[in-house]
Amino acid sequence: MAFAVGMDAFSISLGLGIYRIRLRRIFYIGLVVGLFHVVMPTLGILTGHFLSGLFGQITTYIGGILLILLGIQMIYFCFREEENTAILPVGWGIIFFSLLVSLDSFSAGLSLGMFGVRTAAAVICFGIVATFLTWSGFLIGRKVHNLLGTYAEVFGGVVLAAFGFQLLFPISF
Repeated sequence: MAFAVGMDAFSISLGLGIYRIRLRRIFYIGLVVGLFHVVMPTLGILTGHFLSGLFGQITTYIGGILLILLGIQMIYFCFREEENTAILPVGWGIIFFSLLVSLDSFSAGLSLGMFGVRTAAAVICFGIVATFLTWSGFLIGRKVHNLLGTYAEVFGGVVLAAFGFQLLFPISF
């Protein structure tokens, strides 16, 4: 799941990689994105724990539906016709960029929190994966700027939706 929510950071970094951002800035941006991917799912998990205690089993269905909607939203935004304006990750743009690519990790954390996941393990995975995906996106984007962007985000959306369907319709092997 950490890989799926980190695909936003990867795909956007891949697109921004064409701006030939300096390696030192890429390193810094990756760390900030990783930090946001720790903070946002932590808030989501804590909120999910709280909601789970209040509502019980219905939170399983809510969590599954949230993951499916999040996956569909990621896929939908890949195929929109309008072109997004580039937010260059400089100054406050780094904070804004990190917040934008980590919003989906809040929703994923909310779903995980409803199931009583271990917070520390989950958010450390989210942060590490997001950091490395961000670095990878920028570095690959420097070489090949638009080859994988859409496909990477579609893959992330499909994985999130699959997790949601697994929660709604558990399959035992």
